[in-house]
Amino acid sequence: MKDIILRSLTSEMIQSVRKPLLEGNQNFRKQNPGDPIGRQPIHTVYGGAQIFNSTVAQKMSEAALKALKTYAPSPKTLAQVLLPTGSAPSALWDQVYERVLEKLKREAVEDFRIDFEDGYGIRPDSEEDAHAQSTALEVAQGMAHHTLPPFIGIRIKPFNEDNVMRSIRTLDIFLSTLLSKTGGLLPDGFVVTLPKITIAEQAEALSNCLSWIEKKQGLESKTIKFEIMVETPQSILCSSGQSPLRKFVEAGDGRCIGAHFGTYDYTAGCNVTAQYQTMANPVCDFAKHVMQVSLAGTPIFLSDGATNIMPVGPHRETQGQPLSDQQSAENRAVVHRAWRKSDQHIRHSLETGFYQGWDLHPAQLPIRYATTYIFFLEGLEETTKRLKSFMEKAAKATLLGDIFDDAATGQGLLNFFLRGISCGAISEAEAEATGLTLEEIRTRSFLKVLEARKTSGGC
Repeated sequence: MKDIILRSLTSEMIQSVRKPLLEGNQNFRKQNPGDPIGRQPIHTVYGGAQIFNSTVAQKMSEAALKALKTYAPSPKTLAQVLLPTGSAPSALWDQVYERVLEKLKREAVEDFRIDFEDGYGIRPDSEEDAHAQSTALEVAQGMAHHTLPPFIGIRIKPFNEDNVMRSIRTLDIFLSTLLSKTGGLLPDGFVVTLPKITIAEQAEALSNCLSWIEKKQGLESKTIKFEIMVETPQSILCSSGQSPLRKFVEAGDGRCIGAHFGTYDYTAGCNVTAQYQTMANPVCDFAKHVMQVSLAGTPIFLSDGATNIMPVGPHRETQGQPLSDQQSAENRAVVHRAWRKSDQHIRHSLETGFYQGWDLHPAQLPIRYATTYIFFLEGLEETTKRLKSFMEKAAKATLLGDIFDDAATGQGLLNFFLRGISCGAISEAEAEATGLTLEEIRTRSFLKVLEARKTSGGC
């Protein structure tokens, strides 16, 4: 005899519970639409507007290659600079070096920001007007000759009372000039950077300015995107004791796509003395974790800040006067010391979930890529095995060695390959060794891959 299944809740009772829950769940989905889609650059290079031209990316590439070949002419040398003293470099460093060389030749600068703020300073209005116009014309020329990096934009001055009118004027001149010259076209990956945001009204004001420019120039609504810079304690916790970051993003009305951490302004705002204003200071970790928690589940790219110790030797060659052996050795020591510091900071960012940072000098670029590449390559074999095993068992919990994987970890494993491919650390062939196709990886969703395989009978 079949057991009778007993129930206490009627359909009406269930519906009375379901109705408010449905509304709540829908609101949650709306507020948390999911992680960003598309490629995220692994760095943003900032350069003053007064020196920008359409060939800056190529010039930085040449300078970065020269720095690598001068101060790390072989994989062994590069490994000895970055590895702890006494460590033996593995064969991975040959791959790292080869891929760094290839990257610097092909695309040394992934993202560039024409700076009208800290890297530019306060200048007469006539001078900033002229630079706003000339940089726009240089960007237009770069578009025509395909010399721009994949991502580019401008950093305007803050929208506080001291700078807002100047900032809006620069933004207007730049965009109006550029769009007039290009027939209403923007470069791929174009973004406006709003620094030192403190209140949501600043993001709203920028969004309104961009909306009016779009209407005037005949662009579709929300074509022009912007990113915010988190540089003050008040942008981490406001007067009510809450994080205002979500409100900043919401005030952008769908235009805000990124949030960058400003190490030095933030640490200064926390009364940290200059000696300890570094990316490794614990106050920075707190702020960046608040950024991660506040913006989790939103399509906002997060970026760490910059290492401000430049890998530039004290001695320079003059015409007809090469450096002495001692001068070369002193330059090498200074550059290697700066590279090690950059390596430490970049690795810390990667380990804590920040896959983008700032670079301020071409000689920093070799280490940006070397550290990122070794970070992914040293974990490639183990992660490949884990993801392959996971997929073969159709997302059932998998015990491989002493690491237990569940569905959330499956997404983390997939993210490893998405990030690695995007920055050039991992080849497409290496990613396919997991048993996933490139099409599956590009869905960016572990659950979607599983569902598709179940439907097709592949799992």
